[in-house]
Amino acid sequence: MRKVIAFDDETYQALIQLGRDRMATLQELADEAFADLLKKHGVPIDLKDALRKSVSSLKETRPRKTAKRSAKRTT
Repeated sequence: MRKVIAFDDETYQALIQLGRDRMATLQELADEAFADLLKKHGVPIDLKDALRKSVSSLKETRPRKTAKRSAKRTT
């Protein structure tokens, strides 16, 4: 899907220079930036990430099993 995003001239030039320095396109820089933003806010990026987050939330809500300890009394 294509969307138009506007940048001021200074930001655009900085992004273009960063792309040149890293040998990346503006699209690659944008993909990385949006992926980082979604990760920061805990939004899954793809199905694999969503499943991983779902499993980890199940582990947190499941009661933990504790090993039974035998009580040794010293007399």
